[in-house]
Amino acid sequence: MKFLVPLLAACALFCGCSSLDTHQEKGLASLQHIYVEHRLTDNHRIDEAIVAELKSRGYEASCGPLTMMPDGIQAILTYEDRWAWDFNSYLIDLHIEVHANFTNKPLGHGHYHQASAITKSPPEVVRQIIDPLFKRKN
Repeated sequence: MKFLVPLLAACALFCGCSSLDTHQEKGLASLQHIYVEHRLTDNHRIDEAIVAELKSRGYEASCGPLTMMPDGIQAILTYEDRWAWDFNSYLIDLHIEVHANFTNKPLGHGHYHQASAITKSPPEVVRQIIDPLFKRKN
């Protein structure tokens, strides 16, 4: 019994741990036309969640395969998502990178990781990464 109380306290302390890391290059937030490259292995519509978040912030954004990219795109956003399954599927890792369209110069990246079964929804995770990544600096 004396081991149960500290074990439960440790579980409560660590069950919601997550990490977020973002880096923004100068000028990223001033871009207006962003294309989100759709991953063929994405069955969870992460690309659509990213586009919705960007549009809610006033950016012109669309998604699809690179071969369908429209003219006038200033930056390409790519992502990698990792999911786990523990009686239901949940997002534990999302990495986003933004590159200039013609020069392929890195403009920013963001990484979210949460390894517990109590996670945020994919749109919430996307919002947490996009918010600091596309924050307009004065």
